[in-house]
Amino acid sequence: MKEIKAFVKPFKVNDILNQLLEAGYPNLSVSMAEGTGHFKGDEPSISTHFSITDSKVAKIEIVCNDTDVNKIVEIISQKGRTGNPGDGIVYVIDVEKVYKVNTGLENGIA
Repeated sequence: MKEIKAFVKPFKVNDILNQLLEAGYPNLSVSMAEGTGHFKGDEPSISTHFSITDSKVAKIEIVCNDTDVNKIVEIISQKGRTGNPGDGIVYVIDVEKVYKVNTGLENGIA
């Protein structure tokens, strides 16, 4: 199993999520975050919470079977791309085990 963690422009999230849902990937989490990076836009936003962050990002997290990684990353890349620097980044991480909270039992991804 893998965890895909993508940091993308917030205004691209709906396009990405709609495509992921259409492709059969309904189990995901989305949250707003702030971060820093190499790219510095013309209009960086100043954080009211943290002294060193300068851009708002959306974080999409999906745990999936190994065979689904390429398709999910392709969707995120295609739908998240603006053609400008600073579009975001995608990480793919190994997941050793998954447990159901309500039972405590180990469970694979269906």
